[in-house]
Amino acid sequence: MRLATWNVNSIRARVGRIVDFAQREGIDVLAMQEIKCTPAQFPFAAFEEAGYHVEAHGLNQWNGVAIASREPLEDVELAFPDMPGFAKGHEGPDQPQEARAMGATVGGVRVWSLYVPNGRGLGDPHYVYKLDWLGALAQYTRDALARTPDLALALTGDFNIAPTDEDNGDPTIVPGLSTHVSEPERDAFRALEAAGLADVVRPLVPTGFTYWDYKQLRFPRNQGLRIDFILGSRAFADAVTGAAIHRDERKGDAPSDHVPVVVDLDTAAPDEDDDVPMIFG
Repeated sequence: MRLATWNVNSIRARVGRIVDFAQREGIDVLAMQEIKCTPAQFPFAAFEEAGYHVEAHGLNQWNGVAIASREPLEDVELAFPDMPGFAKGHEGPDQPQEARAMGATVGGVRVWSLYVPNGRGLGDPHYVYKLDWLGALAQYTRDALARTPDLALALTGDFNIAPTDEDNGDPTIVPGLSTHVSEPERDAFRALEAAGLADVVRPLVPTGFTYWDYKQLRFPRNQGLRIDFILGSRAFADAVTGAAIHRDERKGDAPSDHVPVVVDLDTAAPDEDDDVPMIFG
């Protein structure tokens, strides 16, 4: 199985490019974020003509997630348990949920397409929402792996966190002043790893950014961020045989500001002597 995640920054603006990439690269499962449309507006036909089944979740012109798959999508969920909501000027536990998560099972792998809240500013209510959202995601992960330790689970998407200093090449993102690099955000990312997940791409692709702002020639200057990830459980990580960050997708006409992150999986049970990446210590 070849699995990819991509913040497409409007599916309607670049559907041809996205479908072409999926076909050209032999993508079996594509998790998309920031589709910026409702299901009624989603260009299903272009994917279906290319041989994909698609589920989409969007509420308006913001946010939104989708999964396209060569195989049928099973057990689709539009939120993980206790996922918090957010509405500007609205407080309390009954805030409406945004379209930021979709889970589905494909070929025995439980895949989540996630668009983690941005946070906006260290003093903004959206930052508190981001940390709460990530905390609930970590709890879901702990619970899911406690119930099924051998679950092949993948949390994929735009996490809006640069977990290490090496993941931040944007001079406008300043530790102590900016979101994406604050210690609470990085702690939240580490909590996902402590819950039983590993970044399955980094051991195979140690360096490289996945996002470059459109402004100030950030891409030509390679002033980007590594904020798009595929985090996998042990059962998922043990099946990973390859990975890539497709930097060239940031080039050309009307690119997204993010690029695809891809992993290859051998879902057959590995032999003890198989040479698999040491993702878990």
